[in-house]
Amino acid sequence: MDMKIFISQDALTWFQEEMEVSKGDTIRFYARYGGSSPIQQGFSLGMTKDTPFEPVVTVKVEEVTFFIEERDEWYFDGHDLYVDVDHQLDELAYTYKKA
Repeated sequence: MDMKIFISQDALTWFQEEMEVSKGDTIRFYARYGGSSPIQQGFSLGMTKDTPFEPVVTVKVEEVTFFIEERDEWYFDGHDLYVDVDHQLDELAYTYKKA
């Protein structure tokens, strides 16, 4: 699978300001039970500072690495992940597009 992660400049700034992410940090996106998403009923997307173990996809933006572990690949169901900011809510906004 050639899944990709896209991080907007606004999202990178959000990570830097809200999570104090700096160069060399690694951020994992993972499937979380509960909540809602347009691609998996009863699950939502979480993220945390973490160390890659078996990453299935990674992207480095200004020396910050974002990744998804192999065990969470099912959640994305063949979709790429686009991460941006919803400026009205001042929180991350996720969009999924079929790869």
